[in-house]
Amino acid sequence: MQISKSFIHPLADVHSNKIGEKTRVWQFVVILNKAIIGEECNICSHCLIENDVVIGSRVTIKSGVQLWDGLRVEDDVFIGPNVTFTNDRFPRSKQQPASYLVTTLGKGCSIGAGAVILPGISIGANAMIAAGAVVTRSVLACSIVAGNPARHIGTVGDI
Repeated sequence: MQISKSFIHPLADVHSNKIGEKTRVWQFVVILNKAIIGEECNICSHCLIENDVVIGSRVTIKSGVQLWDGLRVEDDVFIGPNVTFTNDRFPRSKQQPASYLVTTLGKGCSIGAGAVILPGISIGANAMIAAGAVVTRSVLACSIVAGNPARHIGTVGDI
């Protein structure tokens, strides 16, 4: 991967050199030095990507999203505006765990605007998370979940 074939807005603060070709990084995005980002991604303004984050190819990350250590995003994922990820079940000020829980977003899944994803869960391939859902446990592939806490409401293809 090369950063030279990507578009990085001059007002972005990008420290990683592991950004795939044809990826676009817009203004006011911060990407820390160990983050890995695939090809043809679109990272909209006002996003933060920490060090221990791996993003596949053709991923869309809309504005206002923070991707914390421990997040794994597979190819073709859509992350809507202001989605909130967490990586520590019991956070305390000035007390960091030795390692963060890994949260995995499966290939082709979509996370609706304003959803909250708790740490250490997996969202299966092609799953759909409704806007505003609070996801407290893993979601099966092709499932549609909504609500607080998020509950299964259907299967992709049925609705």
